[in-house]
Amino acid sequence: MNGSRIPTVTVSEVGDEAYLLDVREPDEWEAGHAPGAHHLPMMEVPARLAELPTDQDVVVVCRSGGRSGQVVSYLLGNGWDNVRNLEGGMQEWAASGRPVQSENGQPARVI
Repeated sequence: MNGSRIPTVTVSEVGDEAYLLDVREPDEWEAGHAPGAHHLPMMEVPARLAELPTDQDVVVVCRSGGRSGQVVSYLLGNGWDNVRNLEGGMQEWAASGRPVQSENGQPARVI
């Protein structure tokens, strides 16, 4: 990285209109994710850039903020200026009482 600061938002700053991009692995997504989030594993982002909106805020999330920070940095370097990293990731999302849902019928949890 070039030492520039990654733009972040806190859980309380994420509005309903934001495009929540979850870059975790499929097993993490299935165990628990934010309702309405869009799943795109980190390693697939470069090949699927066309799927990301350019006309609304994109909030990138992973488990704790590390992988999503890398994705935000990558997107910023490729012309996106509407991307932010979710501070604390899904762990902070769940700890803040925001809803989490699973895809596998089990109680939702962040792994």
